[in-house]
Amino acid sequence: MTSSTIGIIGSGGLGSNVARVLAQKGVSATIANSRGPASLASFIEEVGPSIKAGTVAEAARADIVLVAVRWESLSKLLGGMPAWNGRIVIDGTNPVEFLDPNVPKDPTNPLAEWGIKAIDLGGKHSSAVFREMVPGARVVKALNHLDVNVLPQTVASGGQRVQFFSGDDVEAKAEVRKLLEAAGYFAVDLGMLDAGGPLAQLPFGPLAAINFIKI
Repeated sequence: MTSSTIGIIGSGGLGSNVARVLAQKGVSATIANSRGPASLASFIEEVGPSIKAGTVAEAARADIVLVAVRWESLSKLLGGMPAWNGRIVIDGTNPVEFLDPNVPKDPTNPLAEWGIKAIDLGGKHSSAVFREMVPGARVVKALNHLDVNVLPQTVASGGQRVQFFSGDDVEAKAEVRKLLEAAGYFAVDLGMLDAGGPLAQLPFGPLAAINFIKI
């Protein structure tokens, strides 16, 4: 089990379900959102004492920080952060825009049926863009490739649910592997960030949304 402190920035589907997984295993973490700790009171009551609510600044001071917010919120969120100083930042994001369900679907958007639209990053993969937003951090891509609703079920079909991760720093990846394994997943290293990031990136990565189980 990892001995690192853990922060989760974002309490939507990804952040809340990762917190649930950690709580199931008794792993401590601080979760935060833009609305403040008081808005998380009922969630904290649900998941139990190993998860506490904090400010974004408090969550960002952890040894390992999961960024679990929508892509369009990243620049504003990360632009105000203090120096990362070599701490580990898990990029759990994907370059998609969530569409207003009340607006007619764009027939040219192949993802309209799922309520999302791919964001054009000018030929870059999302973790390459993310990496530039967190100077001084050791970035590991993880926890982004599956439907967030399956994350709390780490055991499925008689085996462990697979989580991919990638990054350029060996020690940072080792810490993230420990965290994924402590949560109950079977962790699979996809290599360097420029190799693994595009493989697992939603919506068009070849491993995106593929639900592997290690039997």
